[in-house]
Amino acid sequence: MSESQGSEGTTQRLPVLEKPTEPDPAPPPVLEDAGGTGRFWSPRRVPAAVAAVLLLAVAGLFLYDIAAVRAHQPAMRWRRELATQLAERPLDDAWVLVGAGVAAALGLWLIVLAATPGLRGILPMRRTHADVRAGLYREAAALVLRDRAVEVAGVQSVRVRLSRTKADVMAVAHFRELDDVRADLDAVLGDAIRGLGLARPPSLSLHVRRPGKKG
Repeated sequence: MSESQGSEGTTQRLPVLEKPTEPDPAPPPVLEDAGGTGRFWSPRRVPAAVAAVLLLAVAGLFLYDIAAVRAHQPAMRWRRELATQLAERPLDDAWVLVGAGVAAALGLWLIVLAATPGLRGILPMRRTHADVRAGLYREAAALVLRDRAVEVAGVQSVRVRLSRTKADVMAVAHFRELDDVRADLDAVLGDAIRGLGLARPPSLSLHVRRPGKKG
């Protein structure tokens, strides 16, 4: 507001222009059907590199031996011994069964690695933009829940185990009624789980007890 002196010595009040208040921006919409809310896929560079190196070494060894035989050189001793053992040993021999079991386990391990996403420690979050994916480390989410739980009156200590589908919370209350503490924890942790913004919020399993007797 400002004032000015008129020609006759009178004071005239100037109009005050108020800037219209802008409405608060609306929160970004949550894309429920945006897709891609599943687990993150691990690149698995180490298993792939190990498998590639082993296959390359075995293939190179066999190729060298075959080339030596084609050049009228004797085959390697280990390959002759292996061929003899495979020809003479029956199928129910212990060593044959052990070798078959190891090969089957290795093949099953590779299939599991190829068919599962991995990265179990990262929880996918809700997508607010179709081009952006976010994840939250499971340890960080558990730490958030623990910090929120210890703020409740009467809670002495809290232990949180968080999986992709369940949040298991063990709380120790050293004063107040257990039912009151449990009700407060249920409300606080429910809000905390929703506040994490996870695509699939875990269910809450809450256990409240008194501290054990010393000695």
